[in-house]
Amino acid sequence: MTLWHYLGVVAASLGISLAQAAPQAFVDTAPIADILPENVAPDSNTAAEAAEDKTIPTLSAASVAAAGKVADQPWTPDRLYQHVIDKAQTLAGEDYRPQDEALPVALREMSYDDYRNIRFRQEQALWKDAGLFEVQFFHPGFLYKVPVEITLAEDNRLEPLPFDTRMFRYEGESQGVKQALREKNASTRGFAGFRLHYPLNTPDYKDEVVSFLGASYFRPIGRGQIYGLSARGLAVNTATPEGEEFPAFRAFWLMKPAPDASRITLMALLDSPSVTGAYRFDFDIGENTVAEVQARLFARQDVKKLGAAPLTSMFLHGENSVKKPDDFRPEVHDSDGLLVHTAEDQWIWRPLSNPRELNVTQLRDRSPRGFGLMQRDRNFEHYQDMEANYHRRPSLWVEPLEGDWEEGGVELVEIPTKAEIHDNIAAYWVPDKPLKKGETRYFRYRLSTLDNQPRAMQVARVMRTRSGWGATPGRQNQPSHEALRHFIVDFRGGELAGLDSSQPVQARLNSSTGEVSQVKVTKLPDERTWRASFKLAPEGDKVADMQLHLSLRDKPLSETWSYLWNPKGHAF
Repeated sequence: MTLWHYLGVVAASLGISLAQAAPQAFVDTAPIADILPENVAPDSNTAAEAAEDKTIPTLSAASVAAAGKVADQPWTPDRLYQHVIDKAQTLAGEDYRPQDEALPVALREMSYDDYRNIRFRQEQALWKDAGLFEVQFFHPGFLYKVPVEITLAEDNRLEPLPFDTRMFRYEGESQGVKQALREKNASTRGFAGFRLHYPLNTPDYKDEVVSFLGASYFRPIGRGQIYGLSARGLAVNTATPEGEEFPAFRAFWLMKPAPDASRITLMALLDSPSVTGAYRFDFDIGENTVAEVQARLFARQDVKKLGAAPLTSMFLHGENSVKKPDDFRPEVHDSDGLLVHTAEDQWIWRPLSNPRELNVTQLRDRSPRGFGLMQRDRNFEHYQDMEANYHRRPSLWVEPLEGDWEEGGVELVEIPTKAEIHDNIAAYWVPDKPLKKGETRYFRYRLSTLDNQPRAMQVARVMRTRSGWGATPGRQNQPSHEALRHFIVDFRGGELAGLDSSQPVQARLNSSTGEVSQVKVTKLPDERTWRASFKLAPEGDKVADMQLHLSLRDKPLSETWSYLWNPKGHAF
């Protein structure tokens, strides 16, 4: 049976502070998009603005022709991707040039309120009324200090899209930002990012379906979902003593889709002190939005830890939390567990936690079939939050297709947090083979949003994880809460659904440390759920790595529940 390697003790002994482990990675910058209105009607314009608006060109190939062109060529997706690969390889041979001073002071020092008051004019969307897809752009400034270049691949030409203040509406005090930009002649500066719009939920309204904003963060959603966790292009040195490095997408190439297409292709150039990369994204929009991602990486410097297909999320408290904040909501999280499908066809479920100290764990594997951060609990009653709507947050599932996915491990990072505004969870694939200066790596994978488990999963899954003090009430000289724990794990689905309660279903349980007792399995009154329960007496302060699954006559019926109990650093 596959076991987790607990790295948190090692990290703690190295004296890694949270700031060193993740100075910015787990501060949720991407969700700024959530607080910016998608569409704002133009009726709030002043008379002067209205007159000025008449001179705004439509965002199309014609509107950017004066900005300069690459000679006419048949820019197919494959050829364009090779073009970006060549740029990334050339860039890797040059010294890294930081871009954090690329914006004027008015943008670098912009306040949160001013940023909220700058809104893209929906009538200026790229490809407006030209097909199913439209693109709106984010204004640079505030947290987004590095301009991102946008190039359009349309009509067999590559044409840069210049930043223009006339694309945005500046309200309140943000008018000063607009004036400062005009004084600085900022017409050639880039954007902070962009978002794709598509008629996902109804044919009459183009929903925001994918957002690229901040470093290499991007977030897709499917039908009926709202933004939650984020994907990233790459993770470098996450949770290491040296501190994390944050690669960023510096440029994008947007390929204009056919008018009736539900697929869109775009390219991105990634840059950081240690790594450059060429990325290709083929998004298929639908009930579950699916992106096929290709990443060709080039090392400027040796990379200590490379994290491929990284996912970033938030877990404040849930059903498995031992102590909870003073909060009317029973649960608060964008994801509640990490699911891994191993090369040996084993499904492993690891409930997330909000630990007292940094937790870094790794599940060893070779050529994994899939992994993802899942929002498995989709019952509103378990959240009671009408604003955040955590029950509608999607899961993100990674399926490796080809490339450097051999020996390595799925690493999970859990960082203590006291506020839901911080992303404190990360998961990614770490190859054993180090990436050395001058070397290249290739990863191709499928990234899907999900409301439920992956289709390939046929076994029963974990529905709930709870624990509490395991002592018998009323007795004297009781063990402490940390010294004796009672665990409840509920399973549902697969072959369990049709089994009579008289069937000899067993719980197969092992623990790396401590003593387990009173292991039993019971079918619950709902006639669908089977409960495994047991008690754990930890071995002092040692972490207990527990693995549990249900079986019938030695045939596995469920995924493997994997859980770490740290007597000193258990969840809040």
